[in-house]
Amino acid sequence: MSSFDTSEKNAEIGDAIEKVKSGDIQAYTFIVSRFQKPIFIYCFYLMKNQQEAEDAAQDIFIKGLQNIHGFVPTVSFSAWLYKIAYNHCTDLLKKKSRNYKTYLKYKMNMKQDKTYQYSDYINELLDHLSLEEKQILLLRALEEYSYDEIADIMDLNPTTVRKKYERLRKKLIQKKGMSIYAKYADSGR
Repeated sequence: MSSFDTSEKNAEIGDAIEKVKSGDIQAYTFIVSRFQKPIFIYCFYLMKNQQEAEDAAQDIFIKGLQNIHGFVPTVSFSAWLYKIAYNHCTDLLKKKSRNYKTYLKYKMNMKQDKTYQYSDYINELLDHLSLEEKQILLLRALEEYSYDEIADIMDLNPTTVRKKYERLRKKLIQKKGMSIYAKYADSGR
């Protein structure tokens, strides 16, 4: 996506936000349509259950609508919405169980056996991460947020986020990095 496309999308989102703030609730449907899939995926990775993720995503959009008058464009709307998602999912997981261990698992209907093996291997690596590590990894690697945006979402210092991400990468490489390279280098991964 070019920077023009990105700035055009941001302008459309900004227009929709202003319309909602002015009382045009229908304009919120554009915001939901733009963020529905990424918010659901984020929730699914954390909740590890499709129904719970769908319910969480719906709650997040309701909270976003209820609090949209508090949105100030000092951060991107996307980061603001992900902060709501982060807080909501964290609260749900805490309520579910104090010792609840979540897993970031990428579950899709995969047709190739190599892809199944690769997915299983990724899941094995992710099983050993804390909730905070999974959230940082998801926001940085999958959603491609900057350290500053992740810091805003998670109420951390950007330097802390960067250091935690660097430690996380080293941890994953030390744990299984060499074997994943040996296992999948021939498959073009």
